[in-house]
Amino acid sequence: MTSPTPFHRLLSLVLGCAAALVLMAGGSPLQAQSVAVMVNGEPITNYDIEQRGKLNFLSTRKAPVRQEVINELIDEKVKIREGKKFGVEPTSSDVDQSYAQMASRMRMPAEQLNKTLEAQGIRPDTLKSRLKAEIVWTSLVRGRFKGSLQVGEKDVAAAAQAAGNEKLEAEAFEYQLQPVVLIVPKGSAPTLLEARRKEAEALRSRVQTCEEANALFKSMQNATIRAVVTKTSADLPQVLREVLDKTPIGHLTAPEQTKAGVEMVALCGRKPTTVDTPKKKEIRDKMYVEKYEAKSKAYLQDVRKAAMIEYR
Repeated sequence: MTSPTPFHRLLSLVLGCAAALVLMAGGSPLQAQSVAVMVNGEPITNYDIEQRGKLNFLSTRKAPVRQEVINELIDEKVKIREGKKFGVEPTSSDVDQSYAQMASRMRMPAEQLNKTLEAQGIRPDTLKSRLKAEIVWTSLVRGRFKGSLQVGEKDVAAAAQAAGNEKLEAEAFEYQLQPVVLIVPKGSAPTLLEARRKEAEALRSRVQTCEEANALFKSMQNATIRAVVTKTSADLPQVLREVLDKTPIGHLTAPEQTKAGVEMVALCGRKPTTVDTPKKKEIRDKMYVEKYEAKSKAYLQDVRKAAMIEYR
């Protein structure tokens, strides 16, 4: 698990950054294309450094320190190379998907993010290169050190006790659910939908067990019953929990209209259980991040020591 990147703040910062970016773009085209560093035989140009500096400025609003930008680009080069050693090579599609997800979090399509960056003299590939390195490195660290990144129950309990949070679990229920759908084709007349709703109500009164539900709906045309799924109270919204708690075991919930048609849920089981409290989850996530970051830092140091880095 990586720490959240600052790029989600990009949109709110872009409009105020143009003047500073112009000042940062000095230097001749020839100088920009010249090689500044070689990393394992791969070049980092002054143009690469300039582009990454602009991108970093958009997210931090601080003038980039050249050596810090260079170090960041070196890290990415060695991460990508290390990934290739273990067969971790994201495709262009993988990177584009990550890019699109970032744009979505900023409430814009990917094409608009392209234009936003280009308006400030930043090539979209500059951001995509960073995303690619993040994808590779996350996969490597999680895959190679999965065992040592696990957070044990005793560790969580000890951390919670030290923080004064003793209650780590809450009483809940575990539900065994089977969704049932009476299919109504898209664009059907309202009369058909109402007819299927009435049919669902009639069928609901007949079903007393999940075995009966399976036998009935598997033999019906334009109907389907899905596989049993297990959910806890923590997985479900309060409104649905209240409905399920009032539904007898083996019976169907009241029919509701969905995109597929008229849907009900067969309640096949309900038993008491316990679930992690939000505080316990928060403690566990924090401990995982700390372990991940420590392992990532040590791993990167080892990879950089083995790299051939030549400044020009």
